[in-house]
Amino acid sequence: MTLHRRQFAALILAIAGIAPEEALAQGRRPARRAPLPLVVLDAGHGGRDPGTIGTARRTREKIITLAATLELKRQLERGGRCRVAVTRSRDVFVSLGRRVDFARQRQAKLFVSLHADSAPGARGASVYTLNDRASDALSANLARRENDADRAGGLNIPPVSLEVARILISLVQAETRAGSDRMARLTVDSLGDAVPLLPNTHRQAGFAVLKAPDIPSVLVEMGFLSDARDEAALRRPDHRAKVAQALARGIHAFLAA
Repeated sequence: MTLHRRQFAALILAIAGIAPEEALAQGRRPARRAPLPLVVLDAGHGGRDPGTIGTARRTREKIITLAATLELKRQLERGGRCRVAVTRSRDVFVSLGRRVDFARQRQAKLFVSLHADSAPGARGASVYTLNDRASDALSANLARRENDADRAGGLNIPPVSLEVARILISLVQAETRAGSDRMARLTVDSLGDAVPLLPNTHRQAGFAVLKAPDIPSVLVEMGFLSDARDEAALRRPDHRAKVAQALARGIHAFLAA
């Protein structure tokens, strides 16, 4: 069951001990313009972790993900509908836990991690959301390879009883997963108009980098460097720009809902 935003807000107020009348009184103060929503972009791998090495041209995944991330950042900022932060803007190592913490500390509205992994026989873009049980063997193998530093933090909640805290955490996580699934569907639709797709394009697995409990998160495999055609395409700036345009459309649609 999806929790509507108004119901969710009322629950948070009740647990925090704030009466609706008090919230209304606070709402009568002169309103400041709300900041644009923040999208955190995560370029997979980096530094001492090169990621996958392409089979045909020895392309390093960390270089492709960074170039694509910076192109997507440029396009989103040009659109002016959101703020953008990146977990890395150069070739440095960032642990998976720090990537998740980076987004949570900034109260991001959305987290998008870009990759170009290896999977013999696979070709095309695909989108992954969090699930403790992988949807297929390929997703499980990708998640195992990525999860070198699984350190997702917990939620900050008001001081309440253990039972109420469990209920609140469950509701937040359900809302987050629903948002992640919606973002995945929008991304698949946008990518399908631009680039080849892996069959069963929206897949699920236990990627550590997707485990922020309160931020909708998706991992996008832009293609597979183990496929010579995908590798050649991802090396081209015009192809990466096409992927970025598709992702920007999906992000804008998510934020507009």
